[in-house]
Amino acid sequence: MFKKILIANRGEIACRVIKTAKKMGIATVAVYSEADKDARHVELADEAVLLGPAPSRESYLVADKIIAAAKQTGAQAIHPGYGFLSENEDFARRVEEEGLVFIGPKHYSIAAMGDKIASKKLAGEAQVNTIPGHNQPIESPDEAVAIAHRIGYPVMIKASAGGGGKGLRVAFNDKDCHDGFTSCRNEARASFGDDRVFMEKFVESPRHIEIQVLGDAQGNVVYLWERECSIQRRHQKVIEEAPSPFISEATRRAMGEQAVALAKAVKYQSAGTVEFVVGKDQSFYFLEMNTRLQVEHPVTECITGLDLVELMIRVAAGEPLPFKQDEIRREGWAIECRINAEDPFRNFLPSTGRLVKYQPPETSMEAAGEARFGVRVDTGVFDGGEIPMFYDSMIAKLIVHGRDRDDAIAKMREALNGFVIRGISSNIPFQSALLAHPDFRSGDFNTGFIAQHYGSGFHAEDVPHDDPDFLVALAGFIRRKAREREAGITGQLPGHEVRIEHDYVAVVSEGQGSFRRYPLNITEYVGAQGEALIHVGAEGADGVEGRGQAPGGGKSYRIVSTSRLNDTRLFGTVNGRPFVAQAERGTPRAPLAYRIQHNGRAIEVTVLSPRAAELHRLMPYKAPPDTSKLLLSPMPGLLVHIAVQPGQLVQAGERLAVIEAMKMENILTATQDVKVAEVLAKVGESLAVDQPIVRFE
Repeated sequence: MFKKILIANRGEIACRVIKTAKKMGIATVAVYSEADKDARHVELADEAVLLGPAPSRESYLVADKIIAAAKQTGAQAIHPGYGFLSENEDFARRVEEEGLVFIGPKHYSIAAMGDKIASKKLAGEAQVNTIPGHNQPIESPDEAVAIAHRIGYPVMIKASAGGGGKGLRVAFNDKDCHDGFTSCRNEARASFGDDRVFMEKFVESPRHIEIQVLGDAQGNVVYLWERECSIQRRHQKVIEEAPSPFISEATRRAMGEQAVALAKAVKYQSAGTVEFVVGKDQSFYFLEMNTRLQVEHPVTECITGLDLVELMIRVAAGEPLPFKQDEIRREGWAIECRINAEDPFRNFLPSTGRLVKYQPPETSMEAAGEARFGVRVDTGVFDGGEIPMFYDSMIAKLIVHGRDRDDAIAKMREALNGFVIRGISSNIPFQSALLAHPDFRSGDFNTGFIAQHYGSGFHAEDVPHDDPDFLVALAGFIRRKAREREAGITGQLPGHEVRIEHDYVAVVSEGQGSFRRYPLNITEYVGAQGEALIHVGAEGADGVEGRGQAPGGGKSYRIVSTSRLNDTRLFGTVNGRPFVAQAERGTPRAPLAYRIQHNGRAIEVTVLSPRAAELHRLMPYKAPPDTSKLLLSPMPGLLVHIAVQPGQLVQAGERLAVIEAMKMENILTATQDVKVAEVLAKVGESLAVDQPIVRFE
């Protein structure tokens, strides 16, 4: 067994490999860029070596530097993680030629299956069903359009070396195809150093289901069941689960056997994934093989009880697989949510910066295979750390293991409620909405689920809550608790002491100077036990009609919580049912308001006395400044292209600028016909959120 390994990666996957290596008694070496000098994986490893500047092409993608770091530190093997050089045939060969061990498949397997064009040819020769397409590199946008006509729209344009949703577009017409080809090629060149692009027919209403395979040097190959990965946005997986709620046992077995046959054909050693597109009739077609560890591997670990990273290391050291196909268990149900640094309410634009507060939910599954039916968090960040603009947007992976699918969904919703992230935006509200959607809960979805239900964007009203008045009641509970503390302060002026009222009005902001008002009546408060009975009156009522009685058919909530006032996370029960919620005092617009979050829904609410609520109605609304004549940067990022110049007339839909952030190109287009007055930013400039780029007349 190895005594020391180097992890040629960063973020959560580097931390994940380090955790298993330490469990096995193996020393670890981290590599890092200048942007990652204070990163968590650097702190966790036994040693760390600086590779170079922040851009990955000058650090994590430089094979010579990584191999030199391994030799310098005496590492015997290199684990590539996923992304970066993990599926680079030349890197795997170089590692072997330098006398080191590549903890992954052999370079010839990567060459055969890592290249999507070559893998489709090989699959066809092996009589594996493949999707119709053009499996040769396409040289120009015009050629792409001509090929699309032969195949028939819709088509999928894909980078041959792509992965993780990079270098991939779906085209429904000539314009989509022309623009999509250019963007795919640019993204592929920037992310993988390989700008070859091919095309295939896009199968409508498909499921994306993948089979985890594992092979050793002795020729043994097994499959570790499947993962359902159909919940995707822009072809980037958002939620993964194992097993699939869709396929039958017969389909499961047939897909597994084909995946094993394909892996054996290329003498596959290590962990890998064979991806399929599955039709409504459970017919399935080979898509590609990922010759590396997948982001979503934890859900497989949960249902099998296996540590895939440990198995990869043992196989790379020459050990045979310790089990046969019929010995692999499948127990319970696992779900993974990718927690990303992006703002779902602003079309999922990247969000970078400092994690002012990072508190993941409590976990009970710290390492793979050691516990069942709990919560696990895989992450590469920490409280106070930075989310840099140079890499992907993942903050953490939240994984739960339940006894069945309903149990897993319930566990995940509670874990999301307890996941605290401040300083940057995250997609947690979106994940909560997906989990609550009736089609997701029933298992009736495909890869077009998000486009179908959130095609016009994601908005606050898209986050369902089965009892939104509970959030108002919780704000009242916190306010009552705060008044109790204020009343106990010594040294108060006689006759002017803080009085504890029973009647309040909750003023809920709806933005743009609009509010909803709810009368509150709080009785039976027992401070020592953290218990109160809160009556929430009907929306829009001006007062409380009688002590202890909610007017207009309001609701009553008995809330019990011993959480402190300064705790962001609140644990307790409401009407006897347990809950986890988040609450904070003060927002930029309203320093006296509370921000309450539960099940993805967030409200800004100020709890006032009835008299203060009357005065609040008289407060004028200050409208934000008019920015309609400015093109503002919607995210932090690098301005890589400006498509307009002063005096130019631009039509709605035309390209204005391109911003690169987190390895993705983001094209900004005109929303109406305008004339450019002035260009305010320069190509190559690092932009802040809402920084002006172009001014219109």
